[in-house]
Amino acid sequence: MKGYKTAFRKAFPYTIPVVTGYLFIGIAFGVMFAEKGYSFLWAVLMSTLVYAGSGQYLAVNFFVPGFSFLQALFLTLMVNVRHIFYGISLLEKFNRMGKKRWYMIFGLTDETYSLLCTTNVPKDVEEEKFLLAITLLNQSYWVIGSAIGGLAGAVLPFDSKGIDFAMTALFVVIFVEQWMQSKNRIPAMIGVISSILSLQLFGADSFILPSMLIIIAVLFTGRGKLDAEVEECH
Repeated sequence: MKGYKTAFRKAFPYTIPVVTGYLFIGIAFGVMFAEKGYSFLWAVLMSTLVYAGSGQYLAVNFFVPGFSFLQALFLTLMVNVRHIFYGISLLEKFNRMGKKRWYMIFGLTDETYSLLCTTNVPKDVEEEKFLLAITLLNQSYWVIGSAIGGLAGAVLPFDSKGIDFAMTALFVVIFVEQWMQSKNRIPAMIGVISSILSLQLFGADSFILPSMLIIIAVLFTGRGKLDAEVEECH
């Protein structure tokens, strides 16, 4: 365990913005789960073994009569398909981490991805230990938030109407932050335009898949030009 204490101490300040977001959103998830009549332990277990953020918000509605397995599978895939592209850009880093790469793949979220890509590893810390510390800390915030929400939702009256918007709000914050930090905003503009176009053509219930396909097609078509301009994640 040599070097891990230093890695966690150095990583913690970088994860402070994630603490505030994950605790609140984790609490919101726990409250929603408790309202379905489930023990807070189930919320903690899901946050530990599934750890899917928006996928967990969707899962709250999976535990109702009439919701099919195929629907659950398709919705989860659509919500989390972006992780394929996250993983591709981090393959080199993860391959250097040996067996730890399996947890790194599992623990990859939007916020963790952003930190892994943009944070410079301190000189006195091994890279693999620093990246692992960031990922573990972020998941711990989510699990703690889920536990608090599950316990609070079981003993206190809550009106959870609109609480699921918390995840959308976090995505907006991440997008704005990366927009401000990025020198090349072409990929972001492609994403925004593709989403708006798909929303107008296919409606709010069906625009996610078409927008993802358009984004992929445009990015691959213009890959040569973008490679020279877009900052790579190293």
